[in-house]
Amino acid sequence: MATAAASSASEPEAEPQAGPQAEGEEDEVKAARTRRKVLSRAVAAATSKTMGPGWDQPQEEGMSESDGDEEYAMASSAESSPGEYEWEYDEEDEKNQLEIERLEEQLSINVYDYNCHVDLIRLLRLEGELSRVRAARQKMSEIFPLTEELWLEWLHDEISMALDGLDREHVYDLFEKAVKDYICPNIWLEYGQYSVGGIGQKGGLEKVRSVFERALSSVGLHVTKGLAVWEAYREFESAIMEAARLDKVHSLFRRQLAIPLYDMEATFAEYEEWSEDPIPESVIQSYHKALQQLEKYKPYEEALLQAEAPRLAEYQAYIDFEMKIGDPARIQLIFERALVENCLVPDLWIRYSQYLDRQLKVKDLVLSVHSRAVRNCPWTVALWSRYLLAMERHGVDHQVISVTFEKALNAGFIQATDYVEIWQAYLDYLRRRVDFKQDSSQELEELRSTFTRALEHLQQEVEERFSESGDPSCVIMQNWARIEARLCNNMQKARELWDSIMTRGNAKYANMWLEYYSLERAHGDTQHCRKALHRAVQCTSDYPEHVCDVLLTMERTEGTLEDWDVAVQKTETRLARVNEQRLKAAEKEAALAQQEEEKAEQRKRARAEKKALKKKKKTRSTDTRPAEEDGDKEWGDEEEEQPAKRRRVENSVPAAGAVHDGAQESGVTGKPIDVDRPSKQKEKAASLKRDVPKVPHDSSKDSVTVFVSNLPYSMEEPDEKLRPLFEACGEVVEIRPIFSNRGDFRGYCYVEFKEEKSALQALELDRKSVEGRPMFVSPCVDKSKNPNFKVFRYSTALEKHKLFISGLPFSCTKEELEDICKAHGTVKDLRLVTNRAGKPKGLAYVEYENESQASQAVMKMDGMTIRENVIKVAISNPPQRKAPEKPEARKAPGGPLVPRQIYGARGKGRTQLSLLPRALQRPGAGTPQAENGPAPRPANAAPEATEAPKMSNADFAKLLLRK
Repeated sequence: MATAAASSASEPEAEPQAGPQAEGEEDEVKAARTRRKVLSRAVAAATSKTMGPGWDQPQEEGMSESDGDEEYAMASSAESSPGEYEWEYDEEDEKNQLEIERLEEQLSINVYDYNCHVDLIRLLRLEGELSRVRAARQKMSEIFPLTEELWLEWLHDEISMALDGLDREHVYDLFEKAVKDYICPNIWLEYGQYSVGGIGQKGGLEKVRSVFERALSSVGLHVTKGLAVWEAYREFESAIMEAARLDKVHSLFRRQLAIPLYDMEATFAEYEEWSEDPIPESVIQSYHKALQQLEKYKPYEEALLQAEAPRLAEYQAYIDFEMKIGDPARIQLIFERALVENCLVPDLWIRYSQYLDRQLKVKDLVLSVHSRAVRNCPWTVALWSRYLLAMERHGVDHQVISVTFEKALNAGFIQATDYVEIWQAYLDYLRRRVDFKQDSSQELEELRSTFTRALEHLQQEVEERFSESGDPSCVIMQNWARIEARLCNNMQKARELWDSIMTRGNAKYANMWLEYYSLERAHGDTQHCRKALHRAVQCTSDYPEHVCDVLLTMERTEGTLEDWDVAVQKTETRLARVNEQRLKAAEKEAALAQQEEEKAEQRKRARAEKKALKKKKKTRSTDTRPAEEDGDKEWGDEEEEQPAKRRRVENSVPAAGAVHDGAQESGVTGKPIDVDRPSKQKEKAASLKRDVPKVPHDSSKDSVTVFVSNLPYSMEEPDEKLRPLFEACGEVVEIRPIFSNRGDFRGYCYVEFKEEKSALQALELDRKSVEGRPMFVSPCVDKSKNPNFKVFRYSTALEKHKLFISGLPFSCTKEELEDICKAHGTVKDLRLVTNRAGKPKGLAYVEYENESQASQAVMKMDGMTIRENVIKVAISNPPQRKAPEKPEARKAPGGPLVPRQIYGARGKGRTQLSLLPRALQRPGAGTPQAENGPAPRPANAAPEATEAPKMSNADFAKLLLRK
């Protein structure tokens, strides 16, 4: 602002940000530029008064004083006169006010809603509520670190409203807060340029130099953006035309040339042109050394330029490179650069803070990074634990550490075990504060009360939220018991704590009893040790032998004969009972295994018989010839020619010549019936029957082929309907739909492309709706050759950034649900769960950008009502799928185990009655018929010796007339 060069250094950064917002508003852009130029000249005038007449500010080329006055007037008018933009209370304003009230109410419920803060600031700024937007920004900055864009917007608003020295000091304070959140070269440039505007005040020159020096130490090593800061500082010093200042400019040139930065050659050429004296040899050597270093950094910088944000892998490689070199300043800078784009990656913060804790150990720097880490990732308990340790390590006041711990408890951890970990970290800190040489102290009482509070918090709040306390082994109570026994010599309190531990479901574990025994052994007496082991022998169910051995060992060493006899009797009785239980369990398991083997053998035999029967039927159907029209044929023989299971009329075609003598009979109306002409249903079935040639599968074309399934069976001409859909992915060579023997479409097909990339692109059509059903598209892979091939499956593990929503109304659309979820964070993906027919199941998965947004959405959306349906929202953690239960075998009356399939898919219903008279039932019938096919023959069924003789019409008449 003070010089044209300084302004030009900032304009490339400022103009792209203002461009999209001021598109089509050229007057405002010109006014803004004019304000900068006028302010620059005003600063120059103030500087000339301070520095004296020897200080001269060069005028901008082509710029006269009259032009400056005109531009100043234009800038003033642009600021003062509202023109055509007058505030009116219209419908849009009312809508904004209602939205502001809603956002404020939401923040009163959950102050950690990041997006809600951003939306509130945007609306308040739009409405011109200056005091309220300032308060909203202040509140957000106390909870979250602000991004570079938010800080620059805030700073520009405050700079435009600054009128006097007090306002300038307020802006300085904001700049100080801004540069602490992230390493941002643009903010440092703005800070330096704004400080130039106060050069006319007392101490203004020292303030400017102090800001620029701090900027150089912070971002001066930035390979790509550090050049702008160096040039702005150097141009400012060059503007002060004093002999003493020439040394300062020389020093800046030499310092800059010793650092590997982009465009170093141009800087060196500029130094040669500016300097009247030859450049010293030492400077040239430093310059060439920096050039060599730049060549080493270029591959990493180019990788960052070519990659897309957030570039975590590229930054990790860059960090590893810097760690090998070992320059602390450069290591700190590359960590800060990585965190600007990956501020929500806890592992990166942990690695950075660990380096500072172990290497630099600078109090202000270490605590600042820890504080920023927990503000960026408040849901990560490891960051809070490390923060508490760092504060204790650097001697921070106890009150500050306690406040930090309370913030950690309210951070909203995702798992119950996280609360156990943070409580342990804080309790360890309190224990280290206690002087146990004193019988009682304030620190000891605080430690005991905190233990009590921790147990209550885990049992009430945490268990209510997660349905578990997170501490099933009672680790916190064990630590408390050890402290009471070893450090406070209060064994009575330790025993009470262990009694409570055992009553919480831990009495069946041998390791818990042995831990208690060890404590009693070290700090108690023999009587309580013996009592604890006797209880352990009776209660332990996992490793009772170990507990028994420990009891016998103790009695052998210290006990009397009576004690030994009692111990032997108890251990033998207990071990005998345990062995008996184990034997029963083993027998039961063996019986189940044998039963499973028998079932598997029966299923195998049933499949073999079914396959043989199917093959026999197929052979018989090829050998049968059309029946002749013979009026003398007996009706018993005619019945035998009929198929055992009648097919549906619409899917059957009458065999040629299968018409009997009475074909030309008269109907009810007396009209002759033309039997030679088939019915409409048979015509339809005949038309559906196609002679589709079998195409052998060419496995060499699997890479250019996709398998399409779950298509509607009613689809007519699948080739014509699917071709336009897949031709959008590339040239289609062939579409092979699969038909049944009757010519019905079976709902799947193969699509062969000309190029492999077209097949890969076609996989993106998976789950696309086709005639109301989701179409499944998968790679064409021969599983017999690739048994390990896995088709895409959704993750079944814990995904902390993804939500599972149940209870949705079936009419809820993807767009409606996305609008609801977007209010709590950036939605990367949303999937409504449907069945194979494409019908919604009332379930959905929502993937957010990070874990913080997902946890906030859970707290906000769980229990929400959507169209009178109360939905449930939780972090996606599907339960492990159990292996499908195998069908149980049933015991047939008077026979061996028979598979359940003998009764059909639904078992033997009450209405499954035999309609054949008992007199006509054949005891030695062949293969019994089940509901959905022939039932398998029992394992021990004897083969039929002879087939029953065929019966004529007369035989049937005699049987019916016997009664």
